[in-house]
Amino acid sequence: MGEIQTVGVIGAGTMGSGIAHVFARSGFNVLLCDVEQRFLDRALASIRTNLGREAVKGKLAGGDVDASLARITAVIDREALRAADFAVEAASERFEIKSDIFRALDRILPAEAILATNTSSISITKLAAQTERPAQVIGMHFFNPVPVMALVEIVRGLATSDATFAAVHALAVKLGKTPVEVNDAPGFVSNRVLMPLINEAAFAVMEGVATAEAVDQVFKLGMAHPMGPLTLADFIGLDVCVDIMRVLQEGYGDPKYRPCPLLVRMVDAGWLGRKSGRGFYSYEV
Repeated sequence: MGEIQTVGVIGAGTMGSGIAHVFARSGFNVLLCDVEQRFLDRALASIRTNLGREAVKGKLAGGDVDASLARITAVIDREALRAADFAVEAASERFEIKSDIFRALDRILPAEAILATNTSSISITKLAAQTERPAQVIGMHFFNPVPVMALVEIVRGLATSDATFAAVHALAVKLGKTPVEVNDAPGFVSNRVLMPLINEAAFAVMEGVATAEAVDQVFKLGMAHPMGPLTLADFIGLDVCVDIMRVLQEGYGDPKYRPCPLLVRMVDAGWLGRKSGRGFYSYEV
């Protein structure tokens, strides 16, 4: 495994754009890949805005905004990723989507390259098995908003080598993050604990125990949470919450992880939280 200079980021949504942001800000060249130019254009605009905010707050020199943006190249053709030394997949939280990407990355990237996934719940071991390099597949779970949140869960699959773990751990430190080692299990640590909390909060609303506002106030005032679980669910995306609960339910085979029917109905209605303008609360989009 040689020195990492160019990073491929697959997926230009909220997480992918944030990951591209922190890599470019840290001096890496970034190939940001998605299936349509409009997604890439939106991501680049978001990155420019967020870099500008960092400069205004004095966290980044003014000249570093343009320099960081210049390190990001937007690509639609996955074949362009063959120039990358390292890849992070940040696509939708669906195994079939991620497995297709991993098979492609395995074919395209150099044999020595590490393939990382930002998955928040899907098995690293299962994704690694889609490739011919399972020892070089690892979870690198960033948290939203990526430029702000310090934590990165570094998730070992069954076959992940010590060399791969050491390289990704060191990479996270270079990005200014705090890496925490976690072994492969559905939901890892963060979402195994967080998502059932959000799910139970939704049950409390569905069963008329309290309003969403009241549930959130209990956690903010009684447990010193910076935001309540339902506000957080809207921030994450209710569709993402349901997807992760289903991964937990399938992975552990335990009915306690079944998604709250209210969450499922809201997703079916298109009420996904902040990104759609409506979830447990209403937002301007």
